[in-house]
Amino acid sequence: MKSVLITGASGFIGNHVIKYLVEYHKHEYSIIATSSNIEKVRDAEWFKSVDYVPLDLTKINSFENYFEYFNKPEILIHLAWEGLPNYKSLFHFEENLPRHYIFIKNLVQHGLSDITVTGTCFEYGMQEGCLSESLPAEPANPYALAKDTLRKFLKELKKQHPFAFKWIRLFYMYGYGQNPNSLFSQLDKALENGDTVFNMSEGEQIRDYLPVEKVAENIVKIAIQQQVQGIINSGSGCPVTVNKMVEDYLIQKNKFIKLNKGFYPYNDFEPMKFWADITKLNSILNK
Repeated sequence: MKSVLITGASGFIGNHVIKYLVEYHKHEYSIIATSSNIEKVRDAEWFKSVDYVPLDLTKINSFENYFEYFNKPEILIHLAWEGLPNYKSLFHFEENLPRHYIFIKNLVQHGLSDITVTGTCFEYGMQEGCLSESLPAEPANPYALAKDTLRKFLKELKKQHPFAFKWIRLFYMYGYGQNPNSLFSQLDKALENGDTVFNMSEGEQIRDYLPVEKVAENIVKIAIQQQVQGIINSGSGCPVTVNKMVEDYLIQKNKFIKLNKGFYPYNDFEPMKFWADITKLNSILNK
């Protein structure tokens, strides 16, 4: 039975990735989960089905053997990343970037041979339209710059220490456990509070959304195969306006609230219209 290590176990995506692994692959993989605080995951429904090993990445020590520490995992799904959703903080490349690289390099140097890391669609920068993995990265905020630089660091590391390498550029997602400042979390809160009005942007942005459960499934299916490597988009491939997403969400919940469009300006760190080319993803999912 192969072992898979998942970092960021207490995070929005990590929780769903581990849940999917436990539900669909518990007889094929032993699951090692890690995060900095066991209290945040102790009550998770998957907790008793995994081997939980705590690690605070802010205290990373390059002299440790983390491959041994995690009992020699054969696959890494690296989801951990601190400081979100503050995309503009210099913290991402001043602190996150070096510590995450040191951690992954340590695992590789001691024997890890199969790595999957989640990046971001923001690595494409302000490019619009259907974004394919062949496009150049043009990160336009510190978070995206740090992620893309980590990818480049690992690409160079791979030349000296060969390993299977999959870099997943995540597009938009929604679902249980999402950051309370996200659009749909705020909408849910307004509905729960019985608010009559919901403030939002004009909503004409075109985006690419997936429920987080589907995102988790994509991540796992990408991670446990080796035929398709490199940069892989994870999205729906179906462009949709934010207005349409919000309206459909309300219909699905059988709720009504007046949408105060234009209350917030559009973000200046993302283009108006972009979505994922998922040709590469489909080559994995359809096997």
